[in-house]
Amino acid sequence: MSDILEVKNLNVSYGGIKAVKDISFSVAQGQVVTLIGANGAGKSSTLRAIVNLVKPESGNIVLNGAEIAGLPTDQIVARGITLVPEGRRVFSDLTVLENLKIGAYMRKDSLDEDVKWVYDLFPRLKERSWQLAGTLSGGEQQMLAIGRALMSKPQLIMMDEPSLGLAPIVVKGVFDIIREINKQGVTILLIEQNANMALKAADLGYVMETGRITMTGTGAELLEDEAVRAAYLGKAKEK
Repeated sequence: MSDILEVKNLNVSYGGIKAVKDISFSVAQGQVVTLIGANGAGKSSTLRAIVNLVKPESGNIVLNGAEIAGLPTDQIVARGITLVPEGRRVFSDLTVLENLKIGAYMRKDSLDEDVKWVYDLFPRLKERSWQLAGTLSGGEQQMLAIGRALMSKPQLIMMDEPSLGLAPIVVKGVFDIIREINKQGVTILLIEQNANMALKAADLGYVMETGRITMTGTGAELLEDEAVRAAYLGKAKEK
């Protein structure tokens, strides 16, 4: 399985504060990979640096064998990466369909097939196609944010805290969709405070602490790790 994304010795700073400290990791084609860690661990800064919403201080970001660090964000999106931001950030005064079309702003081909694909994944969005996005529930807005990102036809979709602020039953639905998107061939890089759900969905996981990657393993391995269970799952393994 070849790597679609390689991050090598990435450093990100805000003023004099180093948020990401010389981290390296990779995402293989077809995988679900998760970064877990506490608030302030550097997870969001890592994703934002990959798409150049935050300028990396140093390091390499390689997509399909080509360096993308420092490229304009729209060029990075055109090469096949998209980001579902924390907090959803839908365009409140536009309809569901208009939001989806904005996700495809780089494309020149017909959008009909992909709109249908998104509506098949999220029937609720089809029902609300002409509804203003700002009137949707939090869960529906998260569906829209994911659907909008899919409209660029990405090879790799990155999601920043997709379960944030959602009811448990809605969170389960979001993770079901993450698995379905992955089954349909989209590689996923996920950051999540709900470590239990993230690791259950992930092929591979990385633990971040204070800007560094401190542990790597399969999702199943990290779920069983005593330190991970104590720090992020709220329970030690039963003896």
